Amino acid sequence: MSSVQQNVIKHKVGLLNLAVELGNVARACKVMGFSRDTFYRYQSAVERGGIDALIDANRRKPNHKNRVEEATEAAVAAFAIEQPAFGQVRVSNELRKRGIFISPSGIRSVWLRRDLESFKKRLSALERHVAETGEVLTEAQVCALEKKQDNDLAHGEIETAHPGYLGSQDTFYVGTIKGVGRIYQQTFVDTYSKWAATKLYTC
Repeated sequence: MSSVQQNVIKHKVGLLNLAVELGNVARACKVMGFSRDTFYRYQSAVERGGIDALIDANRRKPNHKNRVEEATEAAVAAFAIEQPAFGQVRVSNELRKRGIFISPSGIRSVWLRRDLESFKKRLSALERHVAETGEVLTEAQVCALEKKQDNDLAHGEIETAHPGYLGSQDTFYVGTIKGVGRIYQQTFVDTYSKWAATKLYTC
């Protein structure tokens, strides 16, 4: 057995022993940084095959029993397009009103599987959906897209149609060089192509 495997087993046995010592599985998992599901998997492995079985227990297999039903996942994905600005807690509450019960963490899991975990990604999904189906945007969807445009502008992201459509210019103080004096830099950037030109000059 390699030293790496020995260390892995030692760490797992430490979790099991700590749970016995504390008499509290949840607390032991919190201290060691493991989930309770992981603890019980390790405990079951030891009961079945002894300490050596902990090596195989480290190879996590997807637990499809924990996956939400296909209809529920589809409803979550559809709601992400319907209301892209809603967070996972609000989505969970809104779906509950429709008789679809899924926790906020469950919402997050679906988003991750569907590449919808951020507001920006959900807006991109909305844009693709509209382009493919030709559906008319709802007021909530229009507001979400406008909010994104405002955020983009606030962070310097500007939509331009072609080179020369819009330029950005700025001048700032660089410093002072002895015998030369104050030096300034003037910069111009084409916002479409990101082509830039600069000029240094003295005052």
